[in-house]
Amino acid sequence: MVKEDSFVGDQTPRIAAGHGIRQLDLALRAGMDYSGYVWVKPIGDVAAKITGSLSWGVGTASEPFVVPAGGGYMKRTFRFEAPVASDVAMLTIQADEGDVLIGTASLMPGDNLNGMRADTVALLKELNGTIYRWPGGNFASGYNWRDGIGDRDRRPSRKNPAWMGVEHNDFGTDEFIAFCREIGAEPSIAANTGFGDAYSAAQWVEYCNGSSSTTAGAWRAQNATAEPYHVKYWCVGNEMFGNWQLGFMQISHYVLKHNEVAAAMWAQDPTLKLVGVGELGGINTANDPEQVRVGKGWSHRMLESSGDYIDAISEHFYAGQLPWTEEGPVDLVTHVGLLKTAIKRKADGHRELQAKVPEMDGRVMPISMDKWNYWHRDYDYGELGCIYRMDDGLGTVAGLHEYYRQTDIIHLAFYAQTVNVIGAIKTSKTAAEMETTGLVLQLYRHYFGTRPITLDADGIPEPLDVVAALTEDGSTLTIGIVNPTDAAVAVPVELVSGMATGEATRYVIAADSPRCAQLAG
Repeated sequence: MVKEDSFVGDQTPRIAAGHGIRQLDLALRAGMDYSGYVWVKPIGDVAAKITGSLSWGVGTASEPFVVPAGGGYMKRTFRFEAPVASDVAMLTIQADEGDVLIGTASLMPGDNLNGMRADTVALLKELNGTIYRWPGGNFASGYNWRDGIGDRDRRPSRKNPAWMGVEHNDFGTDEFIAFCREIGAEPSIAANTGFGDAYSAAQWVEYCNGSSSTTAGAWRAQNATAEPYHVKYWCVGNEMFGNWQLGFMQISHYVLKHNEVAAAMWAQDPTLKLVGVGELGGINTANDPEQVRVGKGWSHRMLESSGDYIDAISEHFYAGQLPWTEEGPVDLVTHVGLLKTAIKRKADGHRELQAKVPEMDGRVMPISMDKWNYWHRDYDYGELGCIYRMDDGLGTVAGLHEYYRQTDIIHLAFYAQTVNVIGAIKTSKTAAEMETTGLVLQLYRHYFGTRPITLDADGIPEPLDVVAALTEDGSTLTIGIVNPTDAAVAVPVELVSGMATGEATRYVIAADSPRCAQLAG
C-alpha cells in the first residue's frame, strides 16, 4: 500500500509485475453476464499489460488489456459470461508486465439496477413499502453525507463507525433517492446529531432540496440532477439518549444541539417535517445526574425544551430474545403479543405524558415509531441476521393491528429493518426471499383497508386479535384476524348497519408449528 498518487483515500495498492489481487468466494448464476472494470496506472515509462480473469472452480475466462505509460489512472473494462453456477468463483486482476497502481475495481451481474441486486429490488417492489428511513440506526451518528456523493469510484471508504466492517460509500444520497423512486416510496433521511453539526445537516437539506444555484444544490446538479429531490421527512438524530450512540450527551445539552440543528435545517427549507429523538421514560441513571435529579425522562425533556422544533417525536423498541438481555423463549400467546403490548405502552405513555407537559399547551405531538421489530440473538445471515418464524409473523400482524388502533397519535411507523440483519427479506449470494414477517407485511399492504373502523370486541374470543377497515374508496370491507393458537376458532361477523354484497376472498398464512420458518399461503 502506497500513499503517493493514491486513487482515493490515503493509500492505494501497488502491484509488482507477475503479481495480482483476488476476490474469493464470489457467487455466479449460470448464463449471466458479468461486467467489470478496474482503474490502473502504470508506474514508470513502460506500458503495463494486465489480465482480468474470472474462475469458477472448473474453468476460467480471461481478458487481457494494455495500459499505456505516461498518463494518469485509466479505466479498463471486461466482461464475462458464467457458463455454470458457482459459489466459489474468483476474480483476479494480475499485472503481467510492468508495476501498476490499482484503483477501484468492480464486478456486477448484468441485471443489476444501479448497483443493486435485481432479485432483491423485485421483492421490495412486492413489499410495496410507502416510506424508507436512511441512513439507518447508530451508523447515522457517525455518517458524513459528503463521503457518499460524487463519482462512486472516487468516494472514500471509511471504517463503519458504529458496527463492524467498512463503509464503502457506494450507496449515498443520490442512490437512496433513486432507490426510493425505483420502488415507489417516500424518502426519509436521518441527519447526524452525534458527531455531526448544524451546518452539515443544513447543507444536506440544501443538497437535497435547494436549487441548483445554491452551493450544495449545484453539487447535486453536477452529480445527479438539477431538479431538487424535495425530501420532506427528516429525522434529527438517532437514539441520542443512549450511551452507545456516537456523540451521546446529557439531555440538557442535547436539547440545545437539537434546537440549533433543527433551526438550521428549517432555515434551508421551512416545509420540512422534522422528527426529534424520543425515548419514553429514558432516565439515564448512569450518565446523566441532572436528569436523575429532576426526574424527567428523555421524551419529557424533548417535549418541554424542543417541542417547537419538531413535528413529531420518535420512539424505538425491539422485542424477543434480545442480544443485550438473557431473555429466553416464552409461550406462543405471550410472544405474539410482545409487539402489540409495546406499541400500546408507547401510545398510552405519550398521551399521559403530553397531557402534563405545560409547554405542549394541549397539543398532541405525533409519534414516529422509527424502529419496531422482533430481534433474536441467534444469527444465521451474517451480522445480526436472525431467522423469523411463524410466531414472529403472527406477532408482526398483531403489531400492525395495534397501530391501526393508535392512529390518533402514531402517524409514522418504520419496520426495522429491510434486507438481511433483522430484516423482512433475507438473501444468499444469489437468491432472495421474504421472511415470515415480510410475507405478512406484504399481505396487509396489498389487501388490508386504509380506513380503520370500530369493532364490538365483546364477540371476539380470546386470544384472537381482530381489526377491520374499509378500502380508501369505501367499497370493500377488510377484516384481519390473528389466531395465536393451534385450534380453529369461529369468528362471527355482523354488520351493525348496512349490508355487504359481492364475493368474499380469504387470504391465509399458516405453518405446521409456531417455530416453523416455512409457511403455506
